[in-house]
Amino acid sequence: MKSSFVISLTLWSISAVIGQEILSDPGTLGPALETIHLFYDQWPTGFTVSSSGRIFVNYPPVFPNSINFTVGEIVNGREVPYPNLEINTPPGGRLNYSTNPPTSSNSEDHLIGVISVITDTEDRLWILDSGRVASTGGLAETAYGGPKLIGMHLTNNTIFKKILFDQTAVPADGYLNDVRIDLNPALTPSGQGVAYLSDNSPEGRTAIVVADLGSGAASRKLVGDPSISSHPGFVPFIWGEAVYSNSSGISHFSVGVDGIALSADGSTLYYCPAGGRSLYGIETKYLLDNSHNSDVLSRSQIQVLGDKGLSDGLETDSNDNIYGGNMEDNSIIKFNPKTGLVQPFVRDPRLSWTDTLSVATDGYLYFTENQLWRAPIYWGGIDRRVKPYAMFRVKLPDGGVKVSRPRQE
Repeated sequence: MKSSFVISLTLWSISAVIGQEILSDPGTLGPALETIHLFYDQWPTGFTVSSSGRIFVNYPPVFPNSINFTVGEIVNGREVPYPNLEINTPPGGRLNYSTNPPTSSNSEDHLIGVISVITDTEDRLWILDSGRVASTGGLAETAYGGPKLIGMHLTNNTIFKKILFDQTAVPADGYLNDVRIDLNPALTPSGQGVAYLSDNSPEGRTAIVVADLGSGAASRKLVGDPSISSHPGFVPFIWGEAVYSNSSGISHFSVGVDGIALSADGSTLYYCPAGGRSLYGIETKYLLDNSHNSDVLSRSQIQVLGDKGLSDGLETDSNDNIYGGNMEDNSIIKFNPKTGLVQPFVRDPRLSWTDTLSVATDGYLYFTENQLWRAPIYWGGIDRRVKPYAMFRVKLPDGGVKVSRPRQE
């Protein structure tokens, strides 16, 4: 009898435990995501949305035989070469096999390996060509004519500016990754504004590159500084898995300066290495200074703004909020420079690698999810990415829109 009572009590206790609701992570936060486009073919990274709603996307050839064109436009739900297939097709291919080892194509009239596209405050498109292409054993080095920045008029889809970077600005093993444009004519002697570019060279020759949009003159800043380098021993944890670089033996996740964003007034450049969780900032006046000892001065002015999680790209809205992914939390964060606080803005289980973010004039934050962390380089040559890749958007808080700062005379 006693035994039956004990069994009954035990079963009742188990039933009570099973029926008890235990607090758990809800997995979502903030406004709901809207799916804008699904990518079933080429692997996207950067994109931008024009004031009229046109969407331009780039596909870097960082995996062998992975692309047919490196810049496209989404037209009626289809991805088509932009501005045409011809400019996306270098004569002889993207690799130059006449050198040993092969180098990337040096065709200055063609797009080789585009890694970023953005629109400026005058609604013109800028195309950043890293000039590097996947080859045996990694990325082939560049030759003059490959790394370049191209400006396009969207009214007629024609080129109005082309800046070719020599190897003093971008070494052969450099890798231009992202770009931000400031058209303030007071910033440079040409009066045409400036481009800030991140170089996260896989070989470790990291830098911020500053280019005069008029003359094309460019210089490397903060070269190799710890703030633009991968943090030693960094290992990210995404969807419960530790991520290492292991294409040729296991090593720590080593990616230098990647995301960059300008403050709404253009006075500060925010940046972060993808191989770390920290956010940094520096007043742009120090990056524009080319006087004697300017490099020493600029390094002393770097602001350490705290941790924000692992991010790839960064973006700014008209309220001066800075947005970035937090891969380890399935979220996008918002940094408020006025308070210095980082807060989650949106969370969703579908988020794992928020590559590029783009604020549009319609008041939405658009972003790509491309599963970079599941690429073969991180899993011993096994490709764990699952198509489709996705582009989402989410409504910005407090009426935020794309920065439309007027030119300052």
